[in-house]
Amino acid sequence: MATNLEFKARCESLEALRPGLEKLKAMHRETVHQVDTYFQAPKGRLKLRELAETDEGWLIYYERPNQPESRYSQYQLCEIADCTALKTLLTAALGIKTVVEKRREIWMFHNTRIHLDIVSHLGQFVELETIFQGQTDAEAVKEHQHVKTSLNLDAAEPIASSYSELS
Repeated sequence: MATNLEFKARCESLEALRPGLEKLKAMHRETVHQVDTYFQAPKGRLKLRELAETDEGWLIYYERPNQPESRYSQYQLCEIADCTALKTLLTAALGIKTVVEKRREIWMFHNTRIHLDIVSHLGQFVELETIFQGQTDAEAVKEHQHVKTSLNLDAAEPIASSYSELS
């Protein structure tokens, strides 16, 4: 499975993060509307991520501890061409745990994805995902901490769990 280092925090103002993004020279990739349907899984978390504009999406399985500080996540992704059919199948087989809708701005700084999320019924959040791909563990941790510090996230209210457990 692939690995990333994650951090999530509640954010009173996503706008307050923009100067830090500018200082980092982070690149805005896209803004999307995502619907994540979480299924009852025997272990880990299993979600179908639908992109509102199409019937395409991603099936995502991940294992990650619930802890407020930065934590490692092991995950697998599978691109899906027909989310409607897969959602029907997974609902029948596993049952739905919850559905999370969000507007997500995706920014990149080297190997770190910076998500500015507005989550329906939950509020505003910032999430970092430093992807391990080719760099050493120490380099990935250093980059992750650099982004966290540059965005003043050490003072933010960390969130230990998935959006699925907050809803």
